[in-house]
Amino acid sequence: MSTGMVYDPIYLQHDTGNHPENCRRLVIIMSHLERTKVLDELTMLSARAALAEELQTVHTAEYIARVKDVAEQGGGQLDPDTSMSEQSYKAALYAAGGLLVAVESVIKGEVNNAFALIRPPGHHATASHAMGFCIFNNVAIAANFALRNLGIGRVLIVDFDVHHGNGTEEAFYTNPNVLYFSTHQHPFYPGTGGIDEIGSGEGEGTTVNFPMTAGWGDEQYLKAFNEVLVPVALRFRPQLILVSAGFDPHWADTLAMMQVSIPGFAQMVTVLKELATELCDGRLILALEGGYNLEVVAASVHTTFNVLLGSSQIDDPLGRSLKKRPQGFPEHLARIKRLHHISSGG
Repeated sequence: MSTGMVYDPIYLQHDTGNHPENCRRLVIIMSHLERTKVLDELTMLSARAALAEELQTVHTAEYIARVKDVAEQGGGQLDPDTSMSEQSYKAALYAAGGLLVAVESVIKGEVNNAFALIRPPGHHATASHAMGFCIFNNVAIAANFALRNLGIGRVLIVDFDVHHGNGTEEAFYTNPNVLYFSTHQHPFYPGTGGIDEIGSGEGEGTTVNFPMTAGWGDEQYLKAFNEVLVPVALRFRPQLILVSAGFDPHWADTLAMMQVSIPGFAQMVTVLKELATELCDGRLILALEGGYNLEVVAASVHTTFNVLLGSSQIDDPLGRSLKKRPQGFPEHLARIKRLHHISSGG
């Protein structure tokens, strides 16, 4: 089993100071992977800068020019949550382009699957606005790249970041060739991702939101994956699976209030890997989104690579949360299944 990894030192040059989304996230991840010898098992993939025409499959030319201009002026705020330094534009180009390299490498069979350790993250970025630490929507750009250039007809995007990927949803809300599935704390930033957001026009039914009540954890996430994601994916039959992998649903991440553990993430990635094996020749690519507890994000990335490599080893220094879960999940699950025409048996 060959697993690719995208990383480039330029990602560290996106200097956000003491912002929660800072370069220390990647520094500790890379240090952890080196110390645990996981790097020795991976195929390194060299990132490149995304081209203007690739960015423009999602973003307006005016927005791209604005991002470049802010960087050339030494940095600044794109929105209240999203800051830039002088090198942030280049880092953002290499984040988007790095994921394109991963997608192309998997589709061409150079590696079986891949994880792109990129920043800045992307799933909140819309066509014309930065949002929530995100500059360019890396996963949306990658999906369009596969559809337009690599002979892929249907893409499944799975987003398990604790925040809803409003930018990704917006990019494909009317597109029948992209199935977007998201688990996220709700109500929470950015305020989107309600159950009734299911797509429109030709894309009706290809947006599947599974909003989560604060406090739900492994059991609820795994049921959402097995009882909603799996049947809608089997019905859609994707040829490629892209994942916005955010590790901020972990119980120790202070930016949110979910109760997922590292073994919970391992179970979710295992479901995704099994779906990819069954439906699309194993073509599975993950892109790093959120996750702000440094110990958690390092161990979670390590464990994710283990799953991709076919190992059952779980790196879990923190264990599981013992907090009592809020009620109401069975009724919530049943409502989502009815909305998306999923039988009670799955």
